[in-house]
Amino acid sequence: MRLVHGGQSIAAAARTLGVVEQTLFNWVKADRLGKLTGADSKVVSAEQMEISRLRAELARVKMERDILGKATAYFAKAQS
Repeated sequence: MRLVHGGQSIAAAARTLGVVEQTLFNWVKADRLGKLTGADSKVVSAEQMEISRLRAELARVKMERDILGKATAYFAKAQS
């Protein structure tokens, strides 16, 4: 939605997001009509969105750390 509201065409925004143009068109139309709601229909603040993003990033970084630790242990064992 931000891409389209920022002036990008629906076609270009759909390509960027990897969604079908008609789907994005429907979202834009629903937004204009005030019918676009989230999955649980709660209003989400910018702070809540940032917290969600940071939690997802933290989970990804922890997974990468764990994989790196396992790989390091594996190669250390293989060289022994």
